[in-house]
Amino acid sequence: MDLFEKLSINTTSLGKYHEFADGYMMFPKLEGEIEPWMKFHGKKVLTWSLNNYIGLANHPEVRKTDAEAAKEWGLAYPMGARMMSGHTTQHEELEQQLADFVGKESAYLLNYGYQGMLSIIDTLVDRKDVIVYDSESHACILDGLRLHMGKRFVYKHNDMDNLDKQLKHASRVVSRTGGGILLITEGVFGMAGDLGHLHNIVELKKKYDFRILVDDAHGFGTMGPEGAGTGTHYGVQDEVDLYFATFAKAMAGIGGFVASTKEIVRYLRFNMRSQIFAKSLPMPMVIGAMKRLELLKTKPELRKNLWHIVKLLQEGLKDAGMNIGSTESPVTPVILEGTEIQGANLVVDLRENHKVFCSIVIYPVVPRGTIMLRLIPTALHTEEDVKFTIEAFKSIKDKLTFGKYSKEKIEYDQV
Repeated sequence: MDLFEKLSINTTSLGKYHEFADGYMMFPKLEGEIEPWMKFHGKKVLTWSLNNYIGLANHPEVRKTDAEAAKEWGLAYPMGARMMSGHTTQHEELEQQLADFVGKESAYLLNYGYQGMLSIIDTLVDRKDVIVYDSESHACILDGLRLHMGKRFVYKHNDMDNLDKQLKHASRVVSRTGGGILLITEGVFGMAGDLGHLHNIVELKKKYDFRILVDDAHGFGTMGPEGAGTGTHYGVQDEVDLYFATFAKAMAGIGGFVASTKEIVRYLRFNMRSQIFAKSLPMPMVIGAMKRLELLKTKPELRKNLWHIVKLLQEGLKDAGMNIGSTESPVTPVILEGTEIQGANLVVDLRENHKVFCSIVIYPVVPRGTIMLRLIPTALHTEEDVKFTIEAFKSIKDKLTFGKYSKEKIEYDQV
């Protein structure tokens, strides 16, 4: 079969849903300023799907800094990869500020979070080493594992007994190969909102010899006394050997970073192929990230507002009989029972008739018969937004229970 003919069939992965889902369930267009109420399909909807946790995307100081930096530097400077011609004092300044904030000696900027994590894994380990990882790790971690030519062991999500067992297996392997063990987990698991049990994981260091890499994309800026991440929430940041976070969530930007000891960061700088062979972050993004980090550190009221809304939303949903799983973070899942068709109709009703926009997750990401609606509260949402949403969720839950969504199509007013 011709390669393009095979690809055009498009029956694998999410592509099989493209005819009815493209532009609605997938690749939806949210228009207008980045704020709780945006426009979708010509209607204003209350949006709970943006990772703008502490409201920095349209903060006036951020917008001003972004605009001034773009005017002064343009989007091209610096040209080239960091190692060749794209290195600046400002890049170094941002790296040191990030390292200081998360309690590490050194940090290294990454162009993107996804490719950054993938490349970190590829750089750290060789065929003699073993990776042990949580079963619910993000796709960027799983894709990094695919590049690993050595052994890897997966442990059941946050199951410390099973982790102990996998570390025992890993220890036997490296005793033969002479390699080391890298344990990878997330600080905040972005789908269900629960936390990686870092406090329990670090205790296992007393029993086994391994290093910990934490993907804290959703924890950076939201978790801990000062927003410095899930490790600080548990008081074990010193035991986290490599700390990774992205700017795409609480920092409302592009890029990311990894922080560790000076020696390990130096090793990454000289060996990470995704950074050696990719253009440096443009100066406006670097300058903008410094302003975002400054606001994260100096305006704790932003994070306080976020957690106020988080608690109102999560407690209100639970009081309304919703199952929100075991979330301990702003990530708020609502777990319902139903088929894919029921889930699709439910979301159409929620968006078109109830004016609430959130993400939907169905099989194969969650077990068949499960519908997960995922809400991301931000510091910009209001108490009225929360009340509005809870009433909408009460309605769709009742309709789902009484079979309203079993028919093929939900009616709504076209714009």
